Amino acid sequence: MRNVPPFSARLFRAPSFPRLLRKGWDHQMPHVSLLRPATTPRVPQVSLLRPGIFTLAALTLLAGCKPVGPNYNRPAYQPPAAYKEAGAAAVVPPPNPAGGAWQPASPSDGMLRGKWWEVYNDPQLNKLEDLVATNNQSLRSALETYLAARDQILAARSLFYPTIAAGTSFAHSKLSQHRPLAPAGSPSQFNDLVLAGQASWEPDFFGRIRRTVEAARANAQAGAADVAIVDLALHAEMASAYFDLRGLDSQTRLLQATVTTLEQQLALTQRLLDGGIGTAADVALARTQLETVRAQLVDVGQARAQYEHAIGAIANLDLSTFSIPPSPLDGPLPKVPLGVPSQLLERRPDIAAAERRAAAANAQIGIAVSAFYPTISLGGAGGFESTHGGTWIQGPSSLWSLGAQATELLFDAGQRHALTSQARHAYEAQAAGYRNTVILAFQDVEDQLSSLRILEQESTVEQRAVNAAQQSFDLSNQRYKGGVTSYLEVLTAEATLLQNQRTAIDLQTRQFASSVALVRALGGGWDTTQLPK
Repeated sequence: MRNVPPFSARLFRAPSFPRLLRKGWDHQMPHVSLLRPATTPRVPQVSLLRPGIFTLAALTLLAGCKPVGPNYNRPAYQPPAAYKEAGAAAVVPPPNPAGGAWQPASPSDGMLRGKWWEVYNDPQLNKLEDLVATNNQSLRSALETYLAARDQILAARSLFYPTIAAGTSFAHSKLSQHRPLAPAGSPSQFNDLVLAGQASWEPDFFGRIRRTVEAARANAQAGAADVAIVDLALHAEMASAYFDLRGLDSQTRLLQATVTTLEQQLALTQRLLDGGIGTAADVALARTQLETVRAQLVDVGQARAQYEHAIGAIANLDLSTFSIPPSPLDGPLPKVPLGVPSQLLERRPDIAAAERRAAAANAQIGIAVSAFYPTISLGGAGGFESTHGGTWIQGPSSLWSLGAQATELLFDAGQRHALTSQARHAYEAQAAGYRNTVILAFQDVEDQLSSLRILEQESTVEQRAVNAAQQSFDLSNQRYKGGVTSYLEVLTAEATLLQNQRTAIDLQTRQFASSVALVRALGGGWDTTQLPK
């Protein structure tokens, strides 16, 4: 058992309080009424208040008893001992366990922390990522939703305390002198001055309020995890778009170099034609290839502009003035620490959100079960009432009343049973949703690990293809200059080289994108210790 939190007061107007005090409290609630006239002998207060004090103490102790309904336990899920797809060079596997068994680790041990994008060592990316937290409106919307959910905790906790109202009123009344049973010579006009307050309290005997607070707290924590989900998604989207843009800058650099080479070859074929060695067909082929690559260069520029706009929109920047200077993707792919699979349960915000919603659904079962128990409320009122201001705040003008009420629902045609069953099914649905979220999270990690591994293998093979195509082009170009082959052979070798070079750049860009996706799948720099308590 635990103590009930202390009382708090809230003031508001109660203009109809005198009638409520004289009629409602005296006749509708079991209580001891001491609305004494001036001639009533004074009764010692100790003898009257002592039973009430003991009763209140007993009720307070009862209110601290264990709440009804099941206590929450996280839905069970056994993660695998190791990841299957962990063979890429860009992944840092966990260290070998000491003594042949994995040791328990905190969610952040051996994992990325905080600003995870700094692992790419790109100042321009770091600057853009820092703008997301301050400028992005989707993130602000998620944050405001969380703050609203947090306020629900305070609203639920307020039910622990009594409500207290105070007010004053003044009335001047004239009664009919011909009213029935009017005493002879009695005054027909009088004042009624009232200064009074009232309090009511429903002790949390069976835990309905505590379960309500528990559900509100879990929902607020789920809202905080939702903020982390949006934050992680936006930062990952920013990094992915940034690396796609830099990949296009690499494509631009390659195409610009190719245009320069083709311009030189066009000049060469023109000189050979002028010297009577070349043919007009060679000149036409050279010009065709040159204009084709120029068209590809324009197309890359159009795609780059779209990525630049996307980056500016994520950071909520003025797109009319925002631009990113060209910067080809030349840096090495960083290594991402993988950690052990059990850490994924503590580092993915979507898993945390699903788990917290399961906790909230479990608390709803207790709320539904509490409806089978009686509702007990306590009330009291007191103040001063007089017909003259001079005697208003005096002992004989005082009045007070105490009361208690207990209500038990005897028949509801099965409504409470249905609501309790509904709450249990809702919890089972949330528990199943939590397990499904975990399963999809592990699938996401395995997908990104396999992508990195396969892209690494493909990039190695593609680089060999680039080297072979470069050698073939150099040989064909020498043969053409020596006059032993046609320009068509040079053109074919050059087109093959350009295609393989662009494929190699695309694979490099996809590796960076998969690296970002792996960081996102692992939860970025977040873990459950960041959830509000």
